[in-house]
Amino acid sequence: MNTGAGGRMRRAAGALLGRWARLRWVHLVLGGALLMPYWLLSVVMLGALDPDQGQLRQTLLQLTALFTSLPMAAATALVPTVRALEGAAARALCAAQRPEELAAGPARSWAARRRTALWYVLHLFFGGVVAGMTLGGTPFAVVLLFSFTGTEDLARYWEGRFPGWMLTGPALGLALLLLIVATSAGCGALLARWAPALLGPTPEERLAAAERRTTVLAQRNRLARELHDSVGHALSAVGIQASAAARVLRTDPDFAAEALQAIERTTRAAVAELDAVLGLLREEEADADRPAGPTLGGLDDLLRQLARTGVTVNAELAPGLARLPARVSREAYRIVQEGLTNVLRHAGPAPAGLRVVLAGGRLEIELTNPLGPARPSRPGGGRGLRGIGERVTALCGGSTAGPSECGTTWRLAVWLPVGGTR
Repeated sequence: MNTGAGGRMRRAAGALLGRWARLRWVHLVLGGALLMPYWLLSVVMLGALDPDQGQLRQTLLQLTALFTSLPMAAATALVPTVRALEGAAARALCAAQRPEELAAGPARSWAARRRTALWYVLHLFFGGVVAGMTLGGTPFAVVLLFSFTGTEDLARYWEGRFPGWMLTGPALGLALLLLIVATSAGCGALLARWAPALLGPTPEERLAAAERRTTVLAQRNRLARELHDSVGHALSAVGIQASAAARVLRTDPDFAAEALQAIERTTRAAVAELDAVLGLLREEEADADRPAGPTLGGLDDLLRQLARTGVTVNAELAPGLARLPARVSREAYRIVQEGLTNVLRHAGPAPAGLRVVLAGGRLEIELTNPLGPARPSRPGGGRGLRGIGERVTALCGGSTAGPSECGTTWRLAVWLPVGGTR
């Protein structure tokens, strides 16, 4: 029981006097300092400094000036840079619940400016209250605590007006200090709670940030697909060719030399494709319409390269493939390249069938190869099949991949729309 009470006392003391409570007090006093120019201007405009007026009227006018200064503060908070400044101060001093969401840049919409104006008004109003209590109430409380000259009269006045309260001067001073500390902690906690709502992103900014993240992820996925298809195909071909050259290096040096020349051509082509893929990172305006990498017009070179690795492709290519839209032609080439790379990687030097035709306003691609006895199926696929699926989805097409019903052939079928693609 005592342990629980002690824990509650420590939490209460931390909330009132802990590190974040002290930082929030600094934040509030800063708000009070920012309020002063607006308040002084209001005091002058209301004539609260006129000595001919009574003390009570001057006090009422000065209190009124506190509220008339707030609309002026709200008007200046519509300046876009105020949002960035207030966001930085709140992140450093306010201990907000979600500091990473607080604004780091200027307001870019009127909704953000209105929220900033409301926050600025609350910051200055609470700051003015806490700063005023700190500057005026703390010295008075110290006087009461230490029973300086004059406090006896104040204590007698208090006991005469409120008999039975047993509030002597030191007790009254301690109560005043607690009131100041509690007010500062309460105002600071309220600002910390409201900061994410008023200084955080607006719904429009959240939507724009989500769109930017989506764009970045799409670009990263596109780059990953291009690297996987171009570099992965080249490395698979080079591996097969190097393995073949090593096996016949002593018995058939001419074949080994031919394989090494094929490796050189493959690596040169891979470097050229890699340069085109890395160009996606720059996305220059002038080259926006240029296909990044080869198109279906380069299928003959791809098939010759596969033939040098031992994969014989029986190809049926429809006429007019060179006139396809650049994007469709590029994506179709990558799909064929990935399919043939899978043949090379999983089936080894085996014959394959390729059919690329135009029918009914769409491009149809079919690739088949026999499954060896050690590989009856390849369920699920890897990054290659996932990349093919992503390319097909981006062009609103369709694809299927898997072993045939008899289990002896692997079949990849893809169709891509052509008529509405630009």
